[in-house]
Amino acid sequence: MKVYLAGPDVFLPDADAMAAEKKRLCALHGMEGVFPTDPRPDPAADAAPDLWYAIYLRNEAHIRACDALVANLTPFRGPSADAGTVYELGFMRALGRPVLGYSNDPADFTARTLRATGPEAQRNAAGRWVDAEGLALEEFGLADNLMIDGGIRAASGLLVRQAVPETARWSDLRGFEACLKALSALQGNG
Repeated sequence: MKVYLAGPDVFLPDADAMAAEKKRLCALHGMEGVFPTDPRPDPAADAAPDLWYAIYLRNEAHIRACDALVANLTPFRGPSADAGTVYELGFMRALGRPVLGYSNDPADFTARTLRATGPEAQRNAAGRWVDAEGLALEEFGLADNLMIDGGIRAASGLLVRQAVPETARWSDLRGFEACLKALSALQGNG
């Protein structure tokens, strides 16, 4: 089974080391990990006029070639998961393949959004949280936007939320490994 390793890990200063460790863990569970930066011959990507578009085409080709996806949904540069990771998760979900995720921040999306909006957030007349523009905040107690949590649930996947020390925010892989174990069980191997 090939597993696409989605997440903002590609931006880490030690991205290659993270890729190697995630692939090692996949192999321990009888799977092949595919990191976004892995090379993939793709004539369309090779002919792309812009580097960013070539990266997009290769990542999409990786996703299409994989059997499942495990996403690092730890909030990235704001209260929500990395936008590219969320796109990839939705893309894999649309292909009808298993999607799982983990977050090294156990706080729910509402709490994180309230922290990000600061004192401008307030309750409106109906009792809902709104931001400075009067736009409602999601208040479902979920890990992130309801479409992320919902997509994982609809795929019979797992979404692990755990607290880790701030210094281990990007390196703690216990949630990732829990997803691999769940994926193995989903496939009847565990």
